[in-house]
Amino acid sequence: MFLEPEKNLSQFHIDPGMKVADMGAGTGFYAFLLAELVGASGKVYAFDIQKDLLNKLKKDATEKNLNNIEVIWSDLDEINGTTLHDGAVDRVLITNTLFQMEKKDNIIKEAYRILKPKGKFLLIDWSDSYGGVGPKPADVVKPDAARVMCEHEGFVFEKEISAGDHHYGFIFKKN
Repeated sequence: MFLEPEKNLSQFHIDPGMKVADMGAGTGFYAFLLAELVGASGKVYAFDIQKDLLNKLKKDATEKNLNNIEVIWSDLDEINGTTLHDGAVDRVLITNTLFQMEKKDNIIKEAYRILKPKGKFLLIDWSDSYGGVGPKPADVVKPDAARVMCEHEGFVFEKEISAGDHHYGFIFKKN
C-alpha cells in the first residue's frame, strides 16, 4: 500500500484550532483531512507552485464547504516563499515534495521559519522508486540525508513514523 494519509496524520497529533501549513499541497489530498482535523476554529494554508492544482483544490474545498483552507500560490524553493510571518503555524506538513525541490534546504528553512516555537514538522517522502511510480531513482532523497538536512536547519528529531510502503516519515520539533 502506498501512502495512507489518515494513518500518517493520526501519528502527527493535529488538534482543533491549530494552524497548519501543507507545503506542496497539490490537489489537496492532505489539506482536506487537515481541514477536518483543525475544525472551523483552525486554519490550513495550502501552498503549491502549480496554479492549476491550486485552482482544483480551491474549487473542491468550496464544494466540500471547507472554509478553513486558504490556498496560496508559492515558490517553495525561495526563502519566505510562503509569505507567512515567522512563527505563524503550529504544524507543517511536507509530503512527496522534497524530492521535487531544486533548493531542498530552502523549503526546510521555510518550514522552520513559519513554525511556532515547540511546533512540529512532518516530512514524508519517497524512500525509493517503485516500478515507474514516484521519482526517478536519482531524485530520491534518502531518509538519512533528509534527516541530516532537517537537523542542520535546526529541527530536533522526535520520531519516525510508519508512512506506508516506499515512503519514510519523520516528525521533527522546533525548539
